[in-house]
Amino acid sequence: MYNFDFVKPSTVEEAVAALQDDEAQPLSGGQTLIPSMKQRLNAPGTLVSLLGIEALKGISVSDGVMTIGGTTTHATVAAQADAYPALAYLAGQIGDPAVRNRGTIGGSLANNDPAACYPAAALASGATIVTNTREIAADDFFQGMFTTDLEEGEIITAVKFPIPEAANYQKFEQPASRFALTAVFVAKYADGVRVAITGASEEGVFRWAEAEDALSNSFSAEALSALAVPANDMITDLHGTAEYRAHLCKVLTGRAVSAIS
Repeated sequence: MYNFDFVKPSTVEEAVAALQDDEAQPLSGGQTLIPSMKQRLNAPGTLVSLLGIEALKGISVSDGVMTIGGTTTHATVAAQADAYPALAYLAGQIGDPAVRNRGTIGGSLANNDPAACYPAAALASGATIVTNTREIAADDFFQGMFTTDLEEGEIITAVKFPIPEAANYQKFEQPASRFALTAVFVAKYADGVRVAITGASEEGVFRWAEAEDALSNSFSAEALSALAVPANDMITDLHGTAEYRAHLCKVLTGRAVSAIS
């Protein structure tokens, strides 16, 4: 590690002001940032901790929408998101207890790791990412591997999840890291079905539009029988080939639909 300044503001306004420094970076759970600093892949001059801002913590439900503060931990979501069971289940499958008690939903979404769990939930739920300056639809927020629509100095303050009629998350995890080798989140709403896949594509989280159309017409695993996810843009690594991940997309979607049905 190396020398850096550390500040812990108590309000969003103070945090935004501190982040005006070109060498400053926000720190939420730190589950990616701190390891990257230890490996000297990242060298911020100042860390601006968001964990002292109470307004960014907590879960509430109103008019069919669950709002989760940006620095709410995975463990808290797992324990308290009762109104959205599939989301609570997803949070409980992230990493191990140490990661779940430090990692935050805002940090995960801002990092947009291609194998992270929360991006699939946000995209499948049609969530809205709330920042200190605006609201961003999940469909516009995720823009590729480790890339989002966030601007410099912009902070995720909350995430709004419309609660579906039913939902399910199926995760085929990589045992060592507990990231998703491939995972699928299926959410069924009155106006249709949304399917988001993480861990499979080189472009990061994505919606499987063909499956959404088929399931919106007939919500059954059989509706997927004639479909296939192209392997062209899938990840190939020592854990699995592109073809294997493409196959998992269909299998896990079918399992999620069967679990809901």
